[in-house]
Amino acid sequence: MFKRRSQGLCAWFLLSDLLLTGGCWLLAYFVRFELDWLPITKTPPEPYFCWRYLPLVMLLGVVAFEITGQYAIHRLRRFREEVVAVFKGTALLALLVMATTFLTHDPYESRATMLLFAVLTATSILISRRFSWAAIRWLRMQGYNQTRSIIVGTGRVARKTARALRSANWMGFKNLGFVEDNANRWCSDLNILGTTVDLPQLVERYQVEHVFIALPLSRYHEARKVFDTLSRSLVEVRLIVDVPNLAGLSLTNSNLDGLPVLGLRESPHFGLNIVVKRAVDIVLSLIGLLVLSPLLMFLAALIKLTSPGPVFYRQERCSLNGQPFQMLKFRSMRSDAEQQTGAVWAVKDDPRRTRLGTFLRQTSLDELPQLINVLKGDMSLVGPRPERPVFIQKFSRTVPNYMARHAVKCGITGWAQVNGWRGNTSLRKRLQYDLYYITHWNPWFDIQIMWLTLWHGLFHRNAY
Repeated sequence: MFKRRSQGLCAWFLLSDLLLTGGCWLLAYFVRFELDWLPITKTPPEPYFCWRYLPLVMLLGVVAFEITGQYAIHRLRRFREEVVAVFKGTALLALLVMATTFLTHDPYESRATMLLFAVLTATSILISRRFSWAAIRWLRMQGYNQTRSIIVGTGRVARKTARALRSANWMGFKNLGFVEDNANRWCSDLNILGTTVDLPQLVERYQVEHVFIALPLSRYHEARKVFDTLSRSLVEVRLIVDVPNLAGLSLTNSNLDGLPVLGLRESPHFGLNIVVKRAVDIVLSLIGLLVLSPLLMFLAALIKLTSPGPVFYRQERCSLNGQPFQMLKFRSMRSDAEQQTGAVWAVKDDPRRTRLGTFLRQTSLDELPQLINVLKGDMSLVGPRPERPVFIQKFSRTVPNYMARHAVKCGITGWAQVNGWRGNTSLRKRLQYDLYYITHWNPWFDIQIMWLTLWHGLFHRNAY
């Protein structure tokens, strides 16, 4: 039974959107022609024309908002999808209104007013939606507006789905139990309602509205059986995709001529994202080199005075797409340190360090020359730490998804490092944090990591 509980929400959103659209239409006229904030080069139109167009603007608003999917309301909809729909809807509405005034040669023609109208409408609708969803989520957390669901399966994916539904209680899903054809003693702690054959009766008895098929990859052939069993029941069915070991970076879904396509390894760093990140790297690395130049020269002089050998230590590392480059560091070891040991990981109380090198590593000041690598484009300020080719060859064979780290440029600091996974620590944990950073990247995340780096780098004494 498809209970269209979202119809009430759609009606509420439609009503509030129309009221806000009408209010913003009038407000745009008032701001443009009454407040004198912007210069007026021709005779302003009479308020009559603004009021005369109000019904048409609201009617066009219904058309534009519906076309752009503003009322495709469901419990799993993401906020960013709503933001995109609202911006598309207001942009289309502004274009429709301008086209209408142009065709009718109406005296109410003002590009500045139309721009104000679009900005005010989009902003007010988004704010209204946030308050509305906050209220709806609070009510759902209190037990109102709930929808009943059943999970097919009892394995790891099914248990994770149940936990996710419990933690995301603001969505309003109430899981009644599990359905399993091959129940065993390992699932005795779960509330098993029956087998897949019993699904139609369970849906009818408990008034279930959603069924989640959460079977492991090896049992996906059973998903068709479950779907066929539910073919006579009016219930929404969703498939939980079990591909944790296949997804290197993120999961995306798209459509290829009607065929659903699931992306398993796609980097979010593309298009404008690359431009923004590179611009930040150039600006901040330049500022860093200029501001820190006295410190850099002072440290270089100390290194030269306290131990024989070069000031900089150059080491081959790999960055974007596994391309090698020469990474710079202030030398913190004896100049002949690797002639005997070869390539090894840094360890705590490394005997190869000089006395000054111990201080440089503890404060991470030895990493400062990598600002030059950032400026050259070999590295980024934030990203997975670069590794040596010899270790990459080893880890790529033993650690699943390790090469996914090279989908982005390596960084001076990273999410793994500020969370304590640096040096000779768990490689799998570092990979977990690196992949989290790659999939959740945004400029503000980079700023957060850089701020945490200042604290941990200068004051965290476990660095080595």
